Amino acid sequence: MHFKEGDTVHKGQLLLTIDPRPYQAALAQAQAALARDKAIGVNSRAQAQRYQKLLEAGISASQEAESYISAANAADAVVAADEAAIETAQLNLEFCQIYSPVDGQTGYLMLKPGNLVKVADVPIVVINQMNPIFVNFTVPTQYLPDIRKFMAQGTIPVEATLPNEEAPERGELTFVDNNVDLTTGTIHLRATFANGRNRLVPGLYVNVLLTLSKETNAMVVPSHAIVPGQKGQLVYVVKQDKTVEARPVVSSRTVEGVAVIDKGLELGETIVVDGQAALAPGMKVEIKNPADAGGEANPS
Repeated sequence: MHFKEGDTVHKGQLLLTIDPRPYQAALAQAQAALARDKAIGVNSRAQAQRYQKLLEAGISASQEAESYISAANAADAVVAADEAAIETAQLNLEFCQIYSPVDGQTGYLMLKPGNLVKVADVPIVVINQMNPIFVNFTVPTQYLPDIRKFMAQGTIPVEATLPNEEAPERGELTFVDNNVDLTTGTIHLRATFANGRNRLVPGLYVNVLLTLSKETNAMVVPSHAIVPGQKGQLVYVVKQDKTVEARPVVSSRTVEGVAVIDKGLELGETIVVDGQAALAPGMKVEIKNPADAGGEANPS
């Protein structure tokens, strides 16, 4: 064992050595067999050439010459098989040195020095790649057209926030699956993170924020300021005379408690964000916190 459990290892680093003596002996045996069969092959080929000349001179029977030629060809085939056996023995000997296939962090050793190692038995050690690292998540299929649209235009940023932490890790969307999970109606996505501080580890659950685009100078209001009306969504607007007006609005989306207003309000208007159930158009209200931008209005 050439590392400590939990070490960070690099691609090509020697990790483990399996006892090579049985494989060294097998290689030596294969090499000896090759040397023997080469000697036999040289003799067989010489015999074949001698009888070929005798056949051409009319001294030897054709059947006897053909027999020696066949024996020489068979000897060449045996030599080729011996060479393949040597390659196999060399490969088995190389497998006695186990190198890391990736850069990553090792886990605990599942087999200890002295244990018997079997082919395709159990993993000896698991190496998890940390830099970069992948975050797998799903989104409803209704967002798939937008995701494909903005992914074709450039990179889509992704943020992953760890539990009980505020500062997110930043990465980008790198994979969109080619089929939908019919049981959940979602599609699988994958984001790649540099993970320079190793805050993300395999198996950790994180909160993911996928940002498709940014809309500048958007008009927003608290989502709870919008109430349902008979003809759709509306907001109570406080006019100059401190009376309220029920204003129909159009909101395209809500994000984290903030609603984007596409139509119905003007910048700087004061709206009611609490107590709308007690209001009716034309009622007067008293502004309790005028210092607050877009101040909250309560019914008087």
